[in-house]
Amino acid sequence: MRNRIVMVGFMVTVLAACGSSPSTKDGVSDGAPGSGGTVGAGGADAGVIAGATGTGGTTATGGTTGAGGTTGSGDAAATPAINTFTGSGSMTMARYEHTATLLPNGKVLIAGGINESGLLASAELYDPGAAIFTSTGSMTTARNAHTATLLSNGMVLFAGGYDGSAYLASAELYDPLIGTFSATGAMIVARQAHTATLLSNGKVLIAGGEIGNAIMTNAAELYDPAAGTFSATGSMTTARYLPTATLLSNGMALVTGGLDVSRTVLASTELYDPAAGTFSATGSMTTARYAHTTTLLPSGMVLIAGGHPRGFGTVISAADLYDPAAETFSATGSMTAARYEHTATLLPNGMVLIAGGSSFDIGAPPSEHAEKFALSAAELFDPSVGTFTSTGSMAVARLWHTAALLSSGRVLIAGGVDDNGGILASAELYE
Repeated sequence: MRNRIVMVGFMVTVLAACGSSPSTKDGVSDGAPGSGGTVGAGGADAGVIAGATGTGGTTATGGTTGAGGTTGSGDAAATPAINTFTGSGSMTMARYEHTATLLPNGKVLIAGGINESGLLASAELYDPGAAIFTSTGSMTTARNAHTATLLSNGMVLFAGGYDGSAYLASAELYDPLIGTFSATGAMIVARQAHTATLLSNGKVLIAGGEIGNAIMTNAAELYDPAAGTFSATGSMTTARYLPTATLLSNGMALVTGGLDVSRTVLASTELYDPAAGTFSATGSMTTARYAHTTTLLPSGMVLIAGGHPRGFGTVISAADLYDPAAETFSATGSMTAARYEHTATLLPNGMVLIAGGSSFDIGAPPSEHAEKFALSAAELFDPSVGTFTSTGSMAVARLWHTAALLSSGRVLIAGGVDDNGGILASAELYE
């Protein structure tokens, strides 16, 4: 399976054919492989596009795990109008397929990803108090399609991914107190496009992903922060590439969707029981999907939104709710815009912010593609009525970006790829 940047090239080529003028610095025009990237499907199956993994039972934000509340200073900027996006400076470098992790001190750690120069090891910090990004120590290995998980001890675990030539088993820890990365024990299985979920016992569940060219895995393992090592645990019932994983209120982890070994998009889901160390099948989603998001709601239900059906299928606007007590999925209101590769962020008021992504359908006529490559539109899901409504649009259309909830309740949107295929350094805040 070729990396996701090839798909960017394919879409940018379509934009050029439609009269748009994509940036020549992105390294992906005319379908060129460019510089590394994560997996996606190549050839005739170019509808396979990697998505953000939902981790740690919170939101799916570029493969990042948000673990618990934080402390820190408030935002420096004056309070904006409600339901609006405002600019908030730029990262020190453009990047997409990076991770964004809210730290206990209230800052946001941005790490890895891709830009026109290739795969990135660099990292930076966003300070909400000053509204600026500054460089911090670099990772020991350049990587994307990795996961970043905030541990109970305040450190951040980075695991797996792709370094431009190989899938990675290596893992490393970021220490916010000294601003440096250091190697920790390696995973048993080298993989990318997997999930990472912080469990209630403080361990991290790693599951699924791709371990070779178009070779998906059902293998799972646990990282123990006290020992700094990974150990095998029970395997998933199905091999999955780009699933999501959400920690439920009962301590179980829900794994949904993705692609199996035959590249079939999955509606099936399963539960991981930390006490038994095993996975078991649970209900199926109403729609097979990948590159979707999953968000744990205050009620304990899980919102599944959007995604792609792969190939020439129509991009999904439908959403489901998972009920852990009944272990069933049921349809809820649909999004106002079909999308995949978006972000979903649980807000302090219990609503879910859906932002950006793409509604690009490679089966649509070329004349329809230009405005659909990346979306600026955002919407809110209201669990009390089960519906989505439009909210303010981002200043810049983007996909493969990240979204991080700040301690102030604002949401930091950073990086990604714009509607011309350009790689972004810009950031904005939603309130």
